[in-house]
Amino acid sequence: MSLFNQQQIKIYNTLSGEKEIFQPITEGYVGLYVCGPTVYSNVHLGNVRTFMSFDMIFRYLKHLGYKVRYVRNITDAGHLENDGDIGEDKITKKARLEAIEPMEIVQRYTVDFHNVLNTFNFLPPSIEPTATGHIIEQIELIQSIIDNGFAYIVNGSVYFDVHKYNESNAYGILSKRRLEDLIHNTRALDGQSDKKNPQDFALWKKAEPTHIMRWPSPWSDGFPGWHLECTAMSTKYLGDYFDIHGGGMDLKFPHHECEIAQNQAAKGQAPVKYWMHANMLELNGARMSKSTGNYINPAELLSGDNDIMSKAYNPSVIRFFMMQASYRSVLDLTDDGLAAAEKGFHRFMDAIGIIDKLKTHSSSSFNIAEWKQKCYDAMNDDFNTPILIATLFEGVKFINQVKDGSASITSEDLQLLKETIKTFVFDVLGLVTISKESTGSDKLSGAVEILIKLRKEARLNKDFALSDKIRDELAEAGIQLNDSREGTTFTF
Repeated sequence: MSLFNQQQIKIYNTLSGEKEIFQPITEGYVGLYVCGPTVYSNVHLGNVRTFMSFDMIFRYLKHLGYKVRYVRNITDAGHLENDGDIGEDKITKKARLEAIEPMEIVQRYTVDFHNVLNTFNFLPPSIEPTATGHIIEQIELIQSIIDNGFAYIVNGSVYFDVHKYNESNAYGILSKRRLEDLIHNTRALDGQSDKKNPQDFALWKKAEPTHIMRWPSPWSDGFPGWHLECTAMSTKYLGDYFDIHGGGMDLKFPHHECEIAQNQAAKGQAPVKYWMHANMLELNGARMSKSTGNYINPAELLSGDNDIMSKAYNPSVIRFFMMQASYRSVLDLTDDGLAAAEKGFHRFMDAIGIIDKLKTHSSSSFNIAEWKQKCYDAMNDDFNTPILIATLFEGVKFINQVKDGSASITSEDLQLLKETIKTFVFDVLGLVTISKESTGSDKLSGAVEILIKLRKEARLNKDFALSDKIRDELAEAGIQLNDSREGTTFTF
């Protein structure tokens, strides 16, 4: 029996605003689509957090035995500078500034995107389609929307008629926005736009003579609208109605709202059963922004070559830090937070490193089966990685207690403990063991041994204040002393 028959997941569905029991459209199969990057610059750390959240979700669904088709697209055309369908295509603009071909820009930053995600131990998606590879599908989709009366053609461009759509459907159903409020808060068109109404959005844009990226269509030589690309690619590979659509919170409106409208207009049905949105990443309590200088990219964080953090951080430490917050909560990236995560990460790894050395007994003083289910319960509750990590730390504490002789475990429970902690740490959270440099580790171990001897002397001299101070300050530095009848040991 597959694990998914034994574990019931609840997912927070943005569409309903509630946690719902996850029931795939087809039993045993999951269709997952996540909006990928527009490849005109290096991947943003906030994007890394979003994709990391869905990598974790992908990993857990696979662990439960679902056959998952995970589609994450590459936007390599059609994403204009402004959601109001004005300005240049972002990739074309970058290519013009650097005087190179747009596809050189696409190649450069697609490679960067993959390199960064590989560094953080992401699993590759099942399919990674590109917008430019699906022009025909997008043209066919536009024609269906026109034929159904929800789009109009002006001067070679095609626009989605939001007002016409709203007569029979609810535009704003995902973001909980009312069209009447959008109209009230939108400035009137200045006469230079082909749109009937400011809320309408482009399905196809006629290319200006200087626009490099263009394709022939029944309406003009031009390029597709950004919102349209995801509708075409998601439905091509996952069907007209699929299980999960994910992305960053910033895409909820207008991008995902427009996807719903396009699918409804073209195919007469909603495209997605569960909508999931990952929240934002802040830096030192404020929005990340290059213009204000409150910004750090993945390479700078990994190398330590920045003026914001005190040191370089390993990719697995950064991943562990990000997993300590729910994917739906705002996460504040700070030096203190990363340093604390580093200590916690090493506690994990040190505990895992001694599992095979633990002595077994005839009985266990800790209910491993119950603890294992608590790990699943955490993940089943909308992929609650903070609770999972807290539960795993209960296992770490128990491992150290068994090591120092204050707790016991049977050989059967030891095997279950080992399998469970490795499954959730490596397979689900996606962490990777960090090999410590032997010289630095040996020197630190020697220094700790000296402090242990000083503490022992202090206790013999009944200087318990000094003894406790040594123990407490080592603990603050992430070094745990473990006293037993055989003597004192330590873990980092």
